[in-house]
Amino acid sequence: MYYIYHIFGKKIGVTRNLNNRVTSQQGYKEDEYEVLETSDDIDYVSERELELQSIYGYKVDRQSYKNLTQKKSNQMKLNVTEQTTTFPCPINKLKGNLVDNLGVNITTNFGSYTLTPALVDWIVENANTSMFNPARSYVYNKALEEFARTLVTKEELPKEVPNVYDLIRQWANERGIYKNGDAKTQFIKLQEETGELARAILKNNQEELIDAIGDAVVVLTNLAALEGLKIEDCVKSAYDVIKSRQGSMINGTFVKQTL
Repeated sequence: MYYIYHIFGKKIGVTRNLNNRVTSQQGYKEDEYEVLETSDDIDYVSERELELQSIYGYKVDRQSYKNLTQKKSNQMKLNVTEQTTTFPCPINKLKGNLVDNLGVNITTNFGSYTLTPALVDWIVENANTSMFNPARSYVYNKALEEFARTLVTKEELPKEVPNVYDLIRQWANERGIYKNGDAKTQFIKLQEETGELARAILKNNQEELIDAIGDAVVVLTNLAALEGLKIEDCVKSAYDVIKSRQGSMINGTFVKQTL
């Protein structure tokens, strides 16, 4: 079984072992994360993880869980010492092996590096044959670090992820909501969605809760657009008002301090 987990305010990921991956490796207790979905279909969870990362506003992974898992299973075993990183193949087969492992990390005492096409070319150009085993090759870690510092280029930067609100507005525009709808109809729609939200809370149904909150945000995004506004600006304006607000919790509600 695969679990799509959400570490509040941090990330969304996939694992087959929550205790090992989230608690032991990442250090989060059970009340610091939630399970969003489960499935035994690796193709579904791989696609769904990326969708949820975008919906929740997190950085979207460059590789899907499925592809990353497959790469890990085929990942070459490196021998990293204080001075060198040694690859389990001769120089004449090094490039092919590195290309098969694009996206994996190489970690030395100087830092951790993602294996990109540019880094592959540098490794192949600067590799030496091992004096102990001609079937192995190596590079010096210090030189690797010096080159890695030059890799902040467009090619190495992650692709820009579309703003989820832009995607919502594009979706609404394509369906004629902005052309044929108005703020009043969206407000009525919002009441419907808040009713769904209330039912989800009363039923303690997390799946329906996520769906209702998401639907409400979609409606608010469209309502704002119909009034010539952007929901991002509305949220930012509200935050600018509340960020310095003082108060206290009374009967489960935050009550602002009055002068």
